[in-house]
Amino acid sequence: QVQLVESGGGLVQAGGSLRLSCAASGTIFSIDAMGYYRQAPGKQRELVATITRTGITNYADSVKGRFTISRDNAENTVHLQMNNLNPEDTAVYYCNADGVRVSVAPYTYRYWGQGTQVTVSS
Repeated sequence: QVQLVESGGGLVQAGGSLRLSCAASGTIFSIDAMGYYRQAPGKQRELVATITRTGITNYADSVKGRFTISRDNAENTVHLQMNNLNPEDTAVYYCNADGVRVSVAPYTYRYWGQGTQVTVSS
């Protein structure tokens, strides 16, 4: 079984910074993409940023230039550095691992972290 354990998050004032981290553990052969999604109250879950195993990144337009995603393939970890935060960034942030292979068999799975709250005060 694969688990994603998140850390970071919390309360910060507008203009501040936070760093989220997520570590995947268990029997893992490879992970295609890792990233973060977020869900604000009353809204649908939305993509924040993803990064592939080869380092290709994708960001939501709303966070481009403020957030930076990075990844350590050897440790199966992903980090999200969030700068210049604003109240619209307030949400529960979920770590995601996609295209996870748990053996040499060509079956892939998707996993989610438990979520971490990010609150930005004005």
